[in-house]
Amino acid sequence: MLRQELEELIANGESSGLELKRDDVRPEQLAKEIVALANVQGGRILLGVEDDGQISGLQRTDAQDWVLNVFRDKVHPQIIPFYEEVRLDDDVRVGVISLAPGISKPYVVRHNGREEIYIRMGNRSEIASREQQLRLFETGGLLHAETLPVAGTSIDSLDLDRLDFYLRQIIQDPDMPCDGAEWQQRLLGLGLMAEDGLGHQTASIAGILGFGVQPRRALRQAGLRIMVFDSREKTYATKLDSVIDGPFVARRKRSASGSAQHVDDGLIEKLASTLRPFISRDAAEIDESMRRQTLWDYPWEAVREVVINALAHRDWTRSVDIEISCYSDRLEVISPGRLQNAMTIAKMIAGQRSPRNPILMDILRDYGYVEARGMGVRTKVIPAMRAHNGTEPVFELNEDALKVTLYQAP
Repeated sequence: MLRQELEELIANGESSGLELKRDDVRPEQLAKEIVALANVQGGRILLGVEDDGQISGLQRTDAQDWVLNVFRDKVHPQIIPFYEEVRLDDDVRVGVISLAPGISKPYVVRHNGREEIYIRMGNRSEIASREQQLRLFETGGLLHAETLPVAGTSIDSLDLDRLDFYLRQIIQDPDMPCDGAEWQQRLLGLGLMAEDGLGHQTASIAGILGFGVQPRRALRQAGLRIMVFDSREKTYATKLDSVIDGPFVARRKRSASGSAQHVDDGLIEKLASTLRPFISRDAAEIDESMRRQTLWDYPWEAVREVVINALAHRDWTRSVDIEISCYSDRLEVISPGRLQNAMTIAKMIAGQRSPRNPILMDILRDYGYVEARGMGVRTKVIPAMRAHNGTEPVFELNEDALKVTLYQAP
């Protein structure tokens, strides 16, 4: 790091990515700042700088060894830091610890026989709440929220007709359950039911989402919220503001002839029938077959892929809806939660795969909603938009959600 860059950092003061510290802090205090930054977006710790930005300089002659010992003894899992010292004049040095966002979250401080999880909140490092810890475990791949029990539910909360068709016809299970006890054991094994720790067997989040009876009654963030506006911005006046409820998959049954008959729609079919009138229209002219072609504002394949990705990869620990907003010039799909593990928008566009909810992904893949390769953004969304109107989909990520925007032709 150059001296000028260091001075600019100090002048800007502490932030969500910068902590200023004297080098006489206790090891566990330094570990707290390390863990908090690694659990969020990474950042830098400047040693030898007061909270107010005054440069006191490193007082330790063995600063690097001391820092590395803190990482080794107090921080878990292990992080390999980048440490350097910037000399401001002959006898004033500042230590710089640079941390990338951690890929093995949650990181903890080990001290006095305890493990504590911290996160960065603005310019402060604070103990993570239970909900924040849950998301860190999920982000680090140590927990899949889809397997969590849904309080107040039971096997009666699941549609056994849909499940029977799934096991018997879709995955062709050779050993079908015969009674309620066998059904519960099979669904526990599939992750569609869960133990709640109190001796009860409940439906899991994946079970409710995939095969639930009125899923929003059990899980308020289930389903999809669709809003349609005549303008380019949100207004109080909408053409549509509706929440669609239902399990992911349609109800089907096998007919006497052996073919699969559609009985009623699942969430994805309900979305299609609700959204289609607002993003398509009939052509003015009749073609040679005496039909009016359907003209689409966006390629249906791209819309379908973006919505299914939101269902498959959203953070189901957040009790907010997936939002699909149709404006006069664009379609936005907002999926709650950050990208999982070390996934980034660039990696997603490049085709890297890292499913947050593997059970739900398998169900969608079994029914043919998701391609086997799981590279829909790269192979479907981007090419479809380019071919349709020459535009590029826009992907935006913040602390709370991933937003995908499809634009109409300029």
